[in-house]
Amino acid sequence: MDEASPTGEGGTALLLPGQGSQEVGMGRSLAERRPAVAELWRRAEEVLDVPLRQICWEGPGEELTRTENAQPAILLHSYSVWRSLPEALRSSGAVAAGHSLGEFSAYLVAGALDFEDALRLVRRRGELMARSREGTMAAVLGLEGDRVSEVCAGVDGVVVPANFNAPGQVVISGEAEAVRRAGEEASRAGAKRVIGLDVSGAFHSPLMEVAREGLAEALQDVAFRDPDFPVVANVDGELVRDAGGARRRLVRQLTSPVRWVDVIERMRSLEPDRWLELGPGRVLAGLARRIDRSLEVVTVGTDEDLEGLDTA
Repeated sequence: MDEASPTGEGGTALLLPGQGSQEVGMGRSLAERRPAVAELWRRAEEVLDVPLRQICWEGPGEELTRTENAQPAILLHSYSVWRSLPEALRSSGAVAAGHSLGEFSAYLVAGALDFEDALRLVRRRGELMARSREGTMAAVLGLEGDRVSEVCAGVDGVVVPANFNAPGQVVISGEAEAVRRAGEEASRAGAKRVIGLDVSGAFHSPLMEVAREGLAEALQDVAFRDPDFPVVANVDGELVRDAGGARRRLVRQLTSPVRWVDVIERMRSLEPDRWLELGPGRVLAGLARRIDRSLEVVTVGTDEDLEGLDTA
């Protein structure tokens, strides 16, 4: 079985950020104050042969933002936070989800992947995506997802919805000219703003097909286990409890939209007692509030955040 029904048993819902949440200085306070985290960063540099501490803590920002660097950096930071959580919180994990790259982090914290394998996978994923430099992306604000899908379908060329992030917040992706025309049509259809994104390619679109093939090969070389608790998949908002379902969905994810609204709604159906965002930034906490104003997501990314964490 690829999925499980909601249990309504409470516990902790974990959100793992994706690319774009990186920032210079990320993870430094954790590594400087926690020897176990410092060892994780040392091991990561050894595994990847990349100076992640220098890139993440000193920059420049352009180097950190490179897709092949940002992806392992964010996964490493999120996992550092997870490993630093009090045992009572770690043992209360009930469901996890990550935005795009963050879905790999979700499987890592859920015990489906080994740390070193996860690092190699997301570094490879980043390299493959960086090579697929064709196309671009844009955020469409103030227009609902169904209408954005209709706009994209009516434009010649490759352009598709890539992220259904929140009501009235959809990212489109594809060939540069098609994205431009879709943005113009979206504005005529009532979008409040269309904002071009500074990205190196058309992520979550058919233009990622070459990267998808390479990722499928990389995933076949990695040992996957059934996760300790379910992970909600980006591609369909379903709960995944088995290794096979995880592999298939991670491959599909590269060329499919991130259905984040569906993800959050599925997590809500489990009625978790608390929500935590683990890693850099507060993007997912903000999106969760836009999806459901009643959701209170605590962001945990620094040593100070951990010290102030309520474990009751």
